[in-house]
Amino acid sequence: MTSTTPIQGNNQGRISRRFAELKQQNRAGLVTFISAGDPDYDTGLNNLIALSESGADVIELGMPFTDPMADGASIQKSSLRALTAGQNMQKTLQMVRELRKKDQDTPLVLMGYYNPIYCMGVDTFLAQAAEAGVDGLIVVDLPPEHDDELCVPAQKHGINFIRLATPTTDAKRLPMVLENTSGFLYYVSSTGVTGAAAPTPEKVEGEVSAIRAHTDIPIAVGFGIRTPEQAERIAKFADAVVVGSALTDCVENAATPAAGTDAIAELTRSLAKAVREAR
Repeated sequence: MTSTTPIQGNNQGRISRRFAELKQQNRAGLVTFISAGDPDYDTGLNNLIALSESGADVIELGMPFTDPMADGASIQKSSLRALTAGQNMQKTLQMVRELRKKDQDTPLVLMGYYNPIYCMGVDTFLAQAAEAGVDGLIVVDLPPEHDDELCVPAQKHGINFIRLATPTTDAKRLPMVLENTSGFLYYVSSTGVTGAAAPTPEKVEGEVSAIRAHTDIPIAVGFGIRTPEQAERIAKFADAVVVGSALTDCVENAATPAAGTDAIAELTRSLAKAVREAR
C-alpha cells in the first residue's frame, strides 16, 4: 500500500492536517476551484477570500493559461477573462500572499499547466510559491514520467504534488501515478473535460474503492459536481468533493463583480453544508 510521500519545508503538513481533521470529524471535505484573477485581480482576490470564509476546506486556485486543454468551456472562459485583465503568475502568487494575511490554515493548491511554471523557471517558481504559502500543485500535463522536472523539486520545497487518476487509469498504471503523489489524489470521475456530466455515484464509489486497495492517501472526487445534492452523494464515500465549473459560472453569470462574489459565497456555503451533513 502506498502512503503519502514525506515532504520537507515550511509548508509541511497543512494539507495532511486538514485531512486528519476531516477524518476525526468523520466527514468529507469541500475542495473549491476558481481561476486566479477572474474577472480581474481585485474581484478575484475577493472571490478567493469568499471561498475561505464560506466553508471551503481546501482551495484550488487556477493558474490562467492560454491553452487549457483539459478544461471545459466554463473554466476556459474564466482563464481567458483573467488573462485579458492582465493576470500573470506573479499576480497569482501575490493573491496567495494576500490570502495568507487573513487565513493561515486553509490549504491552497495551485492548479493548471506546466508552461507558465516553465516560463517563470522551476526553481524561481517553487521558491516564491513556498514563500507565498502554496501547499500543493496540480499540473495536469506533467505525467509521472517527468517527475524529476517538477514533482520531486516541489516536494523538496515543502509543496505537495497532487496527481490525477481517471476511470481509464488501469491497475498497471496506477502504481506509477501514486508513487510520488502527496497531499491527496484527485480522482477525475468522468472522462473528457471539466464540467462534463457526472457518472452515477454508485459507479464512482466502486472505482474509488478499487483505488483504496492500493493507497491510504485521501481521495478527492471531482468533475461534473455542480449542486449540493450531487456533492452530498459523493461525500458519503469520498474523502473530499471537488467543485469548480459551478463556481466559475458564478462569475460569468453575475450582473456585477460584487454579485459574482456573493454568488460564490452562497454556493460555497450550501455545498459545505451538504458535505458536512452527508454522513
